[in-house]
Amino acid sequence: MAADPQRRDSRPIVWTIGFFVVALIVYFVLLGQRGIDLISSGTVAGIGLGIGVLILPFIGAWMIIATLRAGIEHQRLARIMAEEGRELDVSSLPRRPSGRIEREAADELFAQVKQEWEADPSDWHNTYRIARAYDYAGDRSRAREMMKRAVAQFHGKSS
Repeated sequence: MAADPQRRDSRPIVWTIGFFVVALIVYFVLLGQRGIDLISSGTVAGIGLGIGVLILPFIGAWMIIATLRAGIEHQRLARIMAEEGRELDVSSLPRRPSGRIEREAADELFAQVKQEWEADPSDWHNTYRIARAYDYAGDRSRAREMMKRAVAQFHGKSS
């Protein structure tokens, strides 16, 4: 099977993500040590600040895990959509010099995908496609919201 010329090598991205995760883990360990040092001071303020500082690595770890899980799930859906041939084809749409799709073309694509989604909003394929259309149209918050919904639908959860 020949390599797809459109498919980019994901290794640099994976290595960068791995580097940042390791760097954050080191930072969390240092932060935890600083929290223990503050608690060890024995003062009321030190103990209070130390407890607060010790909470931060747990929040950070939760954020890393949640972000990585979401990214993995989004990639999984993207792979399935590509295998099924249902990914949005934007190769022929006009682009700005920055590489972004021209606004009018993105809006036209969105209107088409929205009709598909409105016909069957419970199908995760349609929800995934509208999430991508929102992204191409520049509405990142709605794109994230719909992608979360697509993942939930894929796993059979109500959304």
